[in-house]
Amino acid sequence: MILVGSLAVLGLLVGSFLNVVIWRVPRKESVVRPRSRCPQCGHEIRGRDNVPVLSWLLLRARCRDCGARVSARYPLVELLTASLFALMGWHFGLHLVLVAYLYLATVAVALALIDVDVHRLPDVLVLPSYPIAAVLLTIGALGVHQPYNLARAAMGGAALFMLYAVLWFAYPAGMGLGDVKLAGVLGMYLGYIGWGALAVGAFLGFAYGAVVGITLMALHRAGRKSKIPFGPFMLAGAITAVLVGAHIATSYVGLSRG
Repeated sequence: MILVGSLAVLGLLVGSFLNVVIWRVPRKESVVRPRSRCPQCGHEIRGRDNVPVLSWLLLRARCRDCGARVSARYPLVELLTASLFALMGWHFGLHLVLVAYLYLATVAVALALIDVDVHRLPDVLVLPSYPIAAVLLTIGALGVHQPYNLARAAMGGAALFMLYAVLWFAYPAGMGLGDVKLAGVLGMYLGYIGWGALAVGAFLGFAYGAVVGITLMALHRAGRKSKIPFGPFMLAGAITAVLVGAHIATSYVGLSRG
């Protein structure tokens, strides 16, 4: 419980930084300088007003200087990141590979929200995730003396990348090239866990997308030709599969044999 609680606090801090990343990366701005400012009045946000979640509540969702409303998305991003960090800690425990999946949770939150905002998965976040995942997963595998996990991660990354590449080539309007690039990263993380997790993660991405798309059309919020970013569904499917994919795959095999 100490590990889970500590990771939740760390997740709040990381989530606060991700709010900066989500806003600035699509605009090709530095995520380091300048310090965060109110977009309405331009005043620099004080340190005491930059405490995750708590500052938003104490200030009643308003800027201290000009009174402009501060979107609820800021604390929600922080809470989402904290929840994912806690879940990863609960699932993996205090093992070296935990660091790799904390990174996955971090980049997943950033990419999902950026894709929602601008319908794009920036290369500046996706492409570096390949070597970072490779290094972190290698450290995790060597820590538990399971080198085969690395081979499976490489094969999983290649398999999911090729699947999305074929789908993109067959119907380019159906998904973006950024989705193809992201698929390789997610395949590495899912393949490391196992073939069942890889299959479940791939399936859930499409399943989540289909459910949301049908729901939006039923509510007349979207039509057949509406463009809905697919990255968030891929990421949600992968995170779900990381946490419970092996269990889902085992249960499915058991039911099919029964």
